[in-house]
Parts: sequence; C-alpha cells; structure tokens
Amino acid sequence: MVGLKRAPFIAALFALGLALAAPLTLTGAGATFPYPLYAKYFAVYQKLTGVRVNYQSIGSGGGVRQLFAQTVHFGASDAPLSDAKVAEFKKRFKTEVVHVPTALGAVAVVYNLPGVQKPLKFTGELLAEVFLGKVRTWNDPKIAELNPGVRLPPLPVTVVHRSDGSGTTFVFTEYLAKVSPAWRERVGFGKSVSWPTGLGGKGNEGVAGMVRQTPGAIGYVELVYALQNKIPFAALKNRAGRFVLPSLASVKAAAAISDFPPDARVSLTDTPAPEGYPIASFTWILVYQDMAKNRAFKSRAQAEALAELLWWIVHDGQAYNEPLHYARLPEVAVRVTEKNLRALTFGGEPLLR
Repeated sequence: MVGLKRAPFIAALFALGLALAAPLTLTGAGATFPYPLYAKYFAVYQKLTGVRVNYQSIGSGGGVRQLFAQTVHFGASDAPLSDAKVAEFKKRFKTEVVHVPTALGAVAVVYNLPGVQKPLKFTGELLAEVFLGKVRTWNDPKIAELNPGVRLPPLPVTVVHRSDGSGTTFVFTEYLAKVSPAWRERVGFGKSVSWPTGLGGKGNEGVAGMVRQTPGAIGYVELVYALQNKIPFAALKNRAGRFVLPSLASVKAAAAISDFPPDARVSLTDTPAPEGYPIASFTWILVYQDMAKNRAFKSRAQAEALAELLWWIVHDGQAYNEPLHYARLPEVAVRVTEKNLRALTFGGEPLLR
C-alpha cells in the first residue's frame, strides 16, 4: 500500500525531471530573404547550447502577423515596421517592438535569356518600365541601348514577382518608388502591392524556380538564391551613375553609413555610395521588448534563451554571414543593437546581465 501511495509522487518527480531535462525550443517565422543564413545560425547555436529554434520561412508579412498573433517568440522581416505599425504594437501590447538587425543582403534582378552570357545593365527607370509591363520584348530598343554588342533575343518579357507578403518585395518596390515617379504613382511600395503584370511565385525560392524554368523571365530574389540556382543577374545603375553588380563588396559600400537610428529602422535603397549596389537592405528579427507581454513565452527561461541567442547572432554569429553571401553588420549597427538588447526584459526584469 505504501508503494502504491508513493507511485503518483514518484511519477510526478519523473515527469518534472523530464521537463527540466528537455531542451529549450524557440519558434520564429518570417522572411525567406535570410533563411539560408538563419538555418546556419540555428544549427550552429543548437550544437553550442542545446537550444532548438524552429523557424518557418513564410515571408515577412506572415512573420509580422504571427508576431502580432503571439504564436511565435520572434518574427523576421526585411521591411521594418512602419510608424503606424509600431504605434499599433505599443497600443495593443503595452510594450515596444524591438528591431534586431542580423545581416545585410542584396535583392538581385535575375533573368533567363538563353545565349546571353554577359550581365545585362539596367537603370532604375528602365527596370520600373519592365515591371510596369511597358517593355514587352527583350530586344526592345531601350534595353539594347544600355547593352550594346549584346544579341538580345526577340523573346517576350515574362515578369515574375512574389505572390506572398514579402520583405524582399518591400525592398525592391521601395527602390523602384524612389527612382521612378511612374512606379511611385501607379504601384507604390510595400510587402504586397498590386502588380500591373506578371506571374507570382511563393518565397524567394518560388521566384527563383519560375525564372529558371521560364525563358524570357525576369524577377527579383535575394542574391544567395540567384547564386545557388546559377541564375544570371543584372548590373544596376546607382545614383552615382555607375553600373554595379550585387556582391558582398557593393552591399558593404551601401551600408557604410555613419548614423544609425536608435530604433534600427533604416533604408539603404538608392544609396549615394559610388560603389554601392542600389537595392541593398538590412534584415531584422522582431521581438517584444518586454517578452512577458507575448503569450508565446511560457517561462522566463525561454525569454532568456532568445535574448542570449540574439546577442550571439549580433556578435559570434556574424562569422557565418559572408560565407553565405550576406554582409556582416557594420560596427555602428552593432553598438545600437547592443543597447537595445540590454533593454529586453521579462516582466520588467532585464534578461541580459
């Protein structure tokens, strides 16, 4: 009888021991732009600490929605939240949203033109005309004028764009809106826009796949997707008048800024840097400043694990950026981010010591 009475107590202790021994798991969702890098970060970090991170690469729009719905510990976006969204977040959750920059990348303009080996050149204005549907064939005089000596086929132009809410789309359309009044007035910019023409692909991988399989296609993807899929990409004329290919060097040049805002929300598109690529961007992880306000957290331990992961990404994790064709954070961004990470709390108590 004594043994039977003790059985529930022993079972409870055993269950508690299993719970304590179970590795911490964090969940996040959002941008496909940095997914190859995040997959590397999280695999390395699990080996180092045992902390697991389940990340859903569903697009920036989906990541922001899940952060607001409190179904994930963190969101991820290539587009910073607008002033209106920041204000809505604070009003609803009684805490701030913190933008944590993790890396920089480039949005490459990719195309599929059989027989064309030399990288094509585009101005921002011409690129806007293509995506507005005003340039219909690849041998159009406007494309030929910028690319003398290139034998352009008379293929129809097939525009490929994102079908999901996308930070990559935000960066690309923000650039077009800056350089083309016609684009700004007709389409504007955002994570989702009303495309005048073209086919939709889901995620960077979806757009890359459609361009690769469609002769005459043109689209936009994060540089690593172009490199992985061996898809040619264009040189774009920057504000200084130079045609620049997306690369680590040209992204770093675009990111060589002396002033970094305290909330880490900054745009790099249409850079004035002479060697800078004009469609470069930071990418961010988004978290609640007071993580206790996010119902996804079941314990302070989870909140501490996320704060420590973010600190690692901004410091040691940066070593994994450049091998995967993402630029490291500039020192000015690291300093601002350190201050913001030290302000993270759980129930008002600091998470990092």
